[in-house]
Amino acid sequence: MGVIERGALTKMAARLEAPVQYALRLDDRQLPLNPLLGQRLRLEFLGAIHCSHCGRKTKKSYAQGYCYPCMTTLAQCDSCIMSPEKCHFDAGTCRDPAWGEQFCMTDHVVYLANSSGVKVGITRATQLPTRWLDQGACQALPILRVATRQQSGLVEDLLRSQVADRTNWRALLKGDAAPVDLPAVRAQLFETCREGLEALQQRFGLQAIQPLADAEVVDIRYPVTEYPAKIVSLDLDKTPVIEGTLLGIKGQYLILDTGVINIRKYTAYQVAVQPL
Repeated sequence: MGVIERGALTKMAARLEAPVQYALRLDDRQLPLNPLLGQRLRLEFLGAIHCSHCGRKTKKSYAQGYCYPCMTTLAQCDSCIMSPEKCHFDAGTCRDPAWGEQFCMTDHVVYLANSSGVKVGITRATQLPTRWLDQGACQALPILRVATRQQSGLVEDLLRSQVADRTNWRALLKGDAAPVDLPAVRAQLFETCREGLEALQQRFGLQAIQPLADAEVVDIRYPVTEYPAKIVSLDLDKTPVIEGTLLGIKGQYLILDTGVINIRKYTAYQVAVQPL
């Protein structure tokens, strides 16, 4: 049996290689996962959740790792994080203007990704390619660089009238999506949404919304030896001890022969992990 590691879960660390290299984060330690493919793994929820911001013990995790008071007061938990086009920084009502300056009033990238099919997404420029790996994309293409999070949200809102903005997680875990000509999709989107994009450029300035014409498609391969024929979702709240042979890692999911588990969902959960 392997050494038992204990600590608070956060989303898995992922590094773009061929295949993607993953590690399970437990507090400030990392357990490399790729070497454990084909081995049995045991995860046990130890019954405690501590807010990832203030450390307060909480019976339930809100907004992936926060206690209720932090969820209702922190800028990173505000509704505009999920709907960036609703950013209210300019209105002077940001929950934490210093946080907003650092994370929202900075360059963002609008991208196309192919995970369970083509989708449009946004992320801070510094978060590529991590964002794609977290979503389990097998292809990705940056298409626009935008000056702020709000502006990227407005662009995304325009483009999602033509292409999806969500991933079908069940399809994601049944296999790799069929390859797509993302540059062709980009060209079609730019043409279809040309008037809307020009209106946004007129509103915010040409320098604020810039097409990334020279960007190339990034192909991504995940460490998966076998995809499940049937998706069974594992839940640490209902089943505190989960065991199974590790068949793969994709996005933020562990694929076991007993089911799949979204590690990010259990941010701030105190767990014990043991290779068997």
